[in-house]
Amino acid sequence: MQHEELLPIIANFAIKGNVTEIKPLGNGLINDTLLVKTDGPDNYVLQRINNAIFKDVELLQHNIDCATAHIRRKGAMTLTFIPCKATGKTYWTDGEKYWRVSVFIKDAFTYETVNPEYSYYAGKAFGEFEAMLADIPDKLGETIPDFHNMELRARQLREAVEADAVGRMAEPEVKAILADLLPYEEEMCKAERLYREGKLPKRICHCDTKVNNMMFDAKGNILCVIDLDTLMPSFVFSDFGDFLRTAANAVAEDDPAIDKVDFKMDIFEAFAKGYIESAKVFLTPIEKENLPYAACLFPYMQAVRFFADYINGDTYYKIKYPEHNLVRTRNQVALFHSALSKVPQMKAYIESL
Repeated sequence: MQHEELLPIIANFAIKGNVTEIKPLGNGLINDTLLVKTDGPDNYVLQRINNAIFKDVELLQHNIDCATAHIRRKGAMTLTFIPCKATGKTYWTDGEKYWRVSVFIKDAFTYETVNPEYSYYAGKAFGEFEAMLADIPDKLGETIPDFHNMELRARQLREAVEADAVGRMAEPEVKAILADLLPYEEEMCKAERLYREGKLPKRICHCDTKVNNMMFDAKGNILCVIDLDTLMPSFVFSDFGDFLRTAANAVAEDDPAIDKVDFKMDIFEAFAKGYIESAKVFLTPIEKENLPYAACLFPYMQAVRFFADYINGDTYYKIKYPEHNLVRTRNQVALFHSALSKVPQMKAYIESL
């Protein structure tokens, strides 16, 4: 057995059986994840929670515990987290590191494929996920405060421009990008204004809607949504727009071939169809009519975030070369304009549903 040093940590959780093997699982970027095999009825997943990103682990696990319990009460499949023997909580800490254990789902698969078929499955799964949590009685908090708050991101860009920490505002291209982005700022901050006016509700959203955050059985049926760390109150635009920002781009977000960037309508239509089919039970007219806005909002927001980081001297996102954040910015600005040009098509398709 490898990772014997983890046995005292696992011993804190009320698992069944004796540990026979521990090995790395998956390729997650945030948490350290390991498969724990036992001689009992279940195997388990051990994760070290990245508390540098998720600073309030108590709130994080409260959100997950409330949501999974609510989904389970409705007879649907969801993740099962194991309580600690001493505290009954679904995490354990030594005061510095935080750990949790969940039941490993047998004979389940994730897919990395982004095509219309799996985009439809994703839309249906995340719409169903939101629908099941639309009537949750528990109060959930924001695990990453203001995660998708466009007003905050716009303010951070203005602060970066004013500070000009490393002198990059002198670059002609930087001035040109800023001039391109600023005219759209007010429109892109529409969600926060509608919320303050009482016209737009907050839902319990997943906030990390990727194809590989769904589990399928061997027959291709969706079992459940996974990776619940970013589960929190947000606008439905978070789950709708964030998926399309990556899935509907014809190239990767840091591809320098800007001429190849394109907002793919086949992916939009497939995802929108699945999402609206399952989310229509709770979507308000204002949420539904603004789904094309969500598709534009997220490339715009990400462009602003990459751009602000470039101006600040690359202090947040990891870069592989000096202009990496600038390349990412160009890419996302191009995706934003491509999506914007297709808003009439998006609206017509949604109306057709």
